[in-house]
Amino acid sequence: MFVVDTNVLVYAADQSVPEHARCRALIEQCRRRHGAWFLTWGIAYEFLRVVTHPRVLRQPWTIEAGTDFIAALRESPGLAFLTPTDRHAHVLAEVVAEVPGLSGNIVHDTQTAVLMREHGIRRICTRDTDFHRFRFLEPVDPLSGEQI
Repeated sequence: MFVVDTNVLVYAADQSVPEHARCRALIEQCRRRHGAWFLTWGIAYEFLRVVTHPRVLRQPWTIEAGTDFIAALRESPGLAFLTPTDRHAHVLAEVVAEVPGLSGNIVHDTQTAVLMREHGIRRICTRDTDFHRFRFLEPVDPLSGEQI
């Protein structure tokens, strides 16, 4: 069980980056999995924000193309979306107490980390080194060759 982070989805979608081929292959492998893998709606929306932004991609996608990409992922047999439970506020308070200096851009990553902890998922496939701040997570760089 693992979560796939926004940056892996963006690299899988953006053919102009060197990470594209490996991240695309990973996403295609995930799409065929029957075993559990996860996204969050926050990750999906962040993906849409990035791929439609004209200052991020040389050829930004339309919102329709981005939502079609997410819809194709949703057809994957093993994919589920993590959503908050009744324990969400309590888990957030625990994480805030354990991880000093959470502010600014890392707040989005905090939401992902809290959802993961809430659902008992430790592994996240990401190129974002900020996830190492959450000691209860096991970040795996998809380009490292390590198995997720």
